[in-house]
Amino acid sequence: MSEKIKIEKKTKEAIKTKNTKKKQKYKLVIVESPAKAKTIEKYLGSSFLVRASMGHVIDLPKSKFGVDIENNFEPEYITVRGSGKILKELQSLAKKSEIVYLASDNDREGEAIAYHLRNAISSKTNVPITRVVFNEITPDVIRSSIKDSRDIDESKVNAQKARRVLDRIIGYKISPVLWDKVKNGLSAGRVQSVALRIICEREKEVNDFIPVEYWSLDAKLKKNKSEFFAHLISYDNEKIELASKEKIKYIQETINGKSAEVIDVKVNQKTIKPKAPFTTSTLQQAAASRLGFTSKKTMQIAQQLYEGVLVGSSRIGLITYMRTDSVRISEVAISNVRNFISTNFPECLPEKPIHYETSGKAQDAHEAIRPTYIEYTPEYLKENLSRDQLRLYSLIWERFVASQMTNAKTQTNSYDIKIENAIFRASSSFVVEKGFQTVHKEQSEKNEKQKLIPKLEVGEIVTVLDFPIDQHFTQGPSRYTDASIVKALEEKGIGRPSTYAPTISVLLDRYYITRENKQLVPTQLGKIINEILVNNFSDVVNVDFTAKMETMLDEVETRHESWQEVLNDFYPHLIEEIDKAMNDVQSIKGSFDEPTEIICENCGKRMVKKLGRFGVFLACEGFPECKTTKPVPLAKCPKDGCDGDIVARRGKGRSKPFYGCTNFPTCDFITYFKPIDSICPQCNWFLVEKYDKKNGSYKACINPECNYLHSETD
Repeated sequence: MSEKIKIEKKTKEAIKTKNTKKKQKYKLVIVESPAKAKTIEKYLGSSFLVRASMGHVIDLPKSKFGVDIENNFEPEYITVRGSGKILKELQSLAKKSEIVYLASDNDREGEAIAYHLRNAISSKTNVPITRVVFNEITPDVIRSSIKDSRDIDESKVNAQKARRVLDRIIGYKISPVLWDKVKNGLSAGRVQSVALRIICEREKEVNDFIPVEYWSLDAKLKKNKSEFFAHLISYDNEKIELASKEKIKYIQETINGKSAEVIDVKVNQKTIKPKAPFTTSTLQQAAASRLGFTSKKTMQIAQQLYEGVLVGSSRIGLITYMRTDSVRISEVAISNVRNFISTNFPECLPEKPIHYETSGKAQDAHEAIRPTYIEYTPEYLKENLSRDQLRLYSLIWERFVASQMTNAKTQTNSYDIKIENAIFRASSSFVVEKGFQTVHKEQSEKNEKQKLIPKLEVGEIVTVLDFPIDQHFTQGPSRYTDASIVKALEEKGIGRPSTYAPTISVLLDRYYITRENKQLVPTQLGKIINEILVNNFSDVVNVDFTAKMETMLDEVETRHESWQEVLNDFYPHLIEEIDKAMNDVQSIKGSFDEPTEIICENCGKRMVKKLGRFGVFLACEGFPECKTTKPVPLAKCPKDGCDGDIVARRGKGRSKPFYGCTNFPTCDFITYFKPIDSICPQCNWFLVEKYDKKNGSYKACINPECNYLHSETD
């Protein structure tokens, strides 16, 4: 055969192959994000085409109410702005496919996304459309999920629809009250309003708390070469509680120079069980406490780990779905982790698998959060992950492995030591059996920090080195942090795993709260909004009612209750409250636009106090001709002869805010502690709020010569 004929034959075969490929239809898989699409496409092979919808493509309009109240609360859906091109492309690809798999997340929002995509695609083509869900993005799970496709869960869609319409009604109906009574541009949300109330109530408790000073006495003791401390617990058979400095000084002087005898020894052993694998809530709490992550940051990084990270040349989903309220673990995952423990920590393998009980409030739609491949240890992945990804993955990996290991056992030795009429107690704990703490770094670090006390016997005499005394103040309630507000919302049944992080973010974005020293603090604007909502919309900001509403939404999904009935029961009463608020609430709109005696330095007119998005500020009454603004005075300058005010200031860039005198540079008074609305009863200087890791937030007089609420180190 000539070379020319060979070439012609190859060309014809190539054309035939190309035409065959053209005629072959692919299988279209639609997920939510491009990162997830890349990972899944590699697992499914060339016969599949994976594309991303970029979240919701059809939703309620942003610019109008979008709910037909008269037509049984029917939502008026539209194509989301900016998603038209994506939707058309997906419809076009669907026409050329043999089947469409809708693979959005396995929660209410994901089900709604799939529902709207199905309707939009089926309106253009009759291609078969089915639903698939992935709890983890691994080859085996992806392929088996494709085989186990199902129909759209209409009850789950209805639950999402009810939540969406309910939140739209509350937002669109209550917000005009705030516009009319407070300021244009404000808004109210269902879950966010309850969270704001909880934060505001805690803030009141913090502000109302007055610390009480008390003193403690320790004994610094020695046996052989080992030094240790014992704490005073009783004197003359009376328990020591909140003792005064005079009382402690008296005891110190009375027992000084006396011998110390061990009069009692107690040995207690304690069994510590491992904790269940993470849910969304417990992951956010642990990441906030151990890593300093906000809830939003935790979920962003968890999403990256779930959707897939490059490990070598392959993109791999490293954790299971991160929005879950269940602690359930699949039997396959339990088997894998037990094999791993058996190989690497055989002494820590329990006889039987450990099963954890999921809360009765949980939907239990997903497994707990766990690694997809247990052999991918944090050490193995450290070169493939960013610092924050590795830290969060380590947290998840350790917690899961530890959850299937044996209990830890600790022993506490407690010694009562008598010195004259005073009883001191020294205690130390140590690990008898590590168990799950072998891989649980947090607990191991705590154990390492504990200092052991030498073994003592009853009747033994120990050497007294010193009697140090220390000043303390009683601690009031702590402000909420990301971790504690998530825990509170979960315990009270407010919101669901997918709503915790967005709830905090919305309150911060609206400037209803700020984050100070990792604590959530309501702004003046937030307090005003909360007061109006609490006084006029009892259901909307009622914790029990909101929790009940969450249960009703769950029942729409699980018991197929009518979502319209849920709204029918709620709507009439809401409208009554709105009408009453419009008539009864006294408008404070413009009430902050009150003239002051402060003169504008640029035009000579008076400054006016106004309420802005970021709180109260001063603006020139000559606006808009004069655009001068200033911060509102927080306190009078305490320096002798100075008539200035203390205001919040901020240096260049993103430096830490400070508080200085308006007469700067003539007066150089500054403080980095925020003034509070209280005057010291001893010296008439102002009080400030201080914060440290040992004491948390506490109040103190700013005057260094005054001892009101000060510790001796201030």
